[in-house]
Amino acid sequence: MSIVKPFRGVRPAKGLEEKVAAVPYDVVNFEEAREIASLNPFSFLHIEKSEIDLDEGLHIHDMKIFEKARENLKRFISEGTMIRDDKKCYYIYRQVMPIGEKLHSQVGLLAGASVEEYEKDLIKKHEHTRKDKEKERTLHVDTANANTGPVFLAYKQRASIDDIVEEIIKHKPDYDFTATDGIRHTLWVISDDRTINSIAEEFKKIDCLYVADGHHRSAAATGVAQRRRSENPHHSGEEEYNFFLSVIFPADQLYIMDYNRAVKNLAGNTPEQFMEKISKNFIVTKIGKEPYKPEALHTFGMYLEGTWFKLSAKKGTYPEDDPVNSLDVAILQANLLEPILGIKNPREDKNIDFIGGMRGLKELVRLVDSGKFMVSFAMYPTSMEQLMKVADQGHVMPPKSTWFEPKLRSGMVVHLLED
Repeated sequence: MSIVKPFRGVRPAKGLEEKVAAVPYDVVNFEEAREIASLNPFSFLHIEKSEIDLDEGLHIHDMKIFEKARENLKRFISEGTMIRDDKKCYYIYRQVMPIGEKLHSQVGLLAGASVEEYEKDLIKKHEHTRKDKEKERTLHVDTANANTGPVFLAYKQRASIDDIVEEIIKHKPDYDFTATDGIRHTLWVISDDRTINSIAEEFKKIDCLYVADGHHRSAAATGVAQRRRSENPHHSGEEEYNFFLSVIFPADQLYIMDYNRAVKNLAGNTPEQFMEKISKNFIVTKIGKEPYKPEALHTFGMYLEGTWFKLSAKKGTYPEDDPVNSLDVAILQANLLEPILGIKNPREDKNIDFIGGMRGLKELVRLVDSGKFMVSFAMYPTSMEQLMKVADQGHVMPPKSTWFEPKLRSGMVVHLLED
């Protein structure tokens, strides 16, 4: 059973939604965020990445950052940049992204997900969190007293929920705009009790939810809830801190792109030695100058010295029935990155970088041709089925296994931790 709660959302005043809604805090660095927000006083980056309004060089856990986030959120509300709904609502959030000549559309429910279900693993995870990043988000949530960025959740598609959503999106939306990156964002506010009750009842029939993206945000929200629970002698379980801001999508609508790799040096190997070593575990096919995008599981594109190659993992070099170690990211790590290039911990090793699929194969070529990297690898995307299988068995995926697009905009709706 999945409990998803309506809540009194804080959202942009009508006409300001396009100016307020911002890219997630973790897809832009300090300089990029400061540049974006310097031209837009309404940008939600002033809240989600509030260090841009302070002097450079502060430690990521400096309390000035989080106090500034609280100050800016309060100011946005007091000045009318953002308003709070009078009653508890659900919100339907649709994103439409152009992919080549096609359009990808995904429609999710914006609601409060249950901390208790997260603790019981009824909200399933597939990644470990980094303690420094988790602490940073925890301080942000606790000090701002709000979930400012949503967690990206998924569920196994259910026709009865599809039917409710289809009926809702026939009506005029409350927000509808296309961002500068070409992605269209549309939001419907659901305030009538009948529809709210229908949605809540249908989600109760869903066994579990999956964290697609936002492991640090969900872990941080849970940590804050646990502390507040222990300090509240009148804790009832219904307080707003018991739920965290989420957008919940049917898994069959989600789009995972390739999460590619680039390596700075060959760990003392000459290109000839490197090619000889990788042929032990991979069938190597020379492609030429034309970029090679993998077309199936267990195949990889490799760009080295101006030439593209197709790598096909040989049978017997990976356990086919292991949901984690049969992932392409695990095969590349176990059979090439670690034994040949010495990359034992890709999360921390400075010799490797990760490139989200939106930047395309041209970026892999550019990095190598620049001389800053020696070799790059194009991956076949991990599927939602693989992700859910790993999570169902209580395992975690290797770092940088999935790149979801489109990214959820922050500031569309905010969840305050006190009603």
